[in-house]
Amino acid sequence: MFDFFLRAYSKIALGLKVPFQMQGIQRVDDTPVHKAVREALVNCLSNADFFCVRGVVIQKMPDRLILENPGYIRTGKRQMIQGGTSDPRNKTMLKMFNLLDIGERAGSGVPNIFNVWADEGWEEPIIEEENNPDRTRLILIFEKNNRKKQSEKTIGKNNRKKQSEKTQLQKTKENKAKIEDYLRLEGENRTSEIAEYMGLSIPRVRVMLREMIEEGVIEAEGEGRARVYKVVNISEEM
Repeated sequence: MFDFFLRAYSKIALGLKVPFQMQGIQRVDDTPVHKAVREALVNCLSNADFFCVRGVVIQKMPDRLILENPGYIRTGKRQMIQGGTSDPRNKTMLKMFNLLDIGERAGSGVPNIFNVWADEGWEEPIIEEENNPDRTRLILIFEKNNRKKQSEKTIGKNNRKKQSEKTQLQKTKENKAKIEDYLRLEGENRTSEIAEYMGLSIPRVRVMLREMIEEGVIEAEGEGRARVYKVVNISEEM
């Protein structure tokens, strides 16, 4: 069984990326992902029911690793993911791996795998169960979590939109203040004259003038091309 573990792990590890990392003068080739994969393989073997039909099946694909073992999950799927409770089917086998400093004793192996995958930003591991015959399948996907990626992209887009809207509101506020100052200084003026002074399009200025009328800052007199705008004289109204 240990020979099988070594052969299987050596083939799996060939496809795992190893970032360049030094510890003193020695390169570190063991990463959290390597440890998580070893844990998954140990968990698969130590919980396999070798009296059931079919044996342990390890499938390595470009984007995922699938580990299948005969037998149901003794602690239940939810408890397996949460951890804290260990009930291995093959306790002696697990003890062998523990003596070699491989595998966890306290039922924290599977939660550690989930944590490593989350740290890498990969899709959450999938645990499947089948009955008649009983089988357990762990699927480890080596791809980024598209939902998380899409969520981050959406959040970034919304933040940029809010920032853009905030900037536009500030710019509009500044333009309205300039129009008010211009009308106070020059007196009543038509839309085209105000637009020329501001360096903005007539439709854009017309929108701001309409808003300033609603805000009670300016007032309009006349109709059509003869229409002029002036600042509301508060003292006269009072």
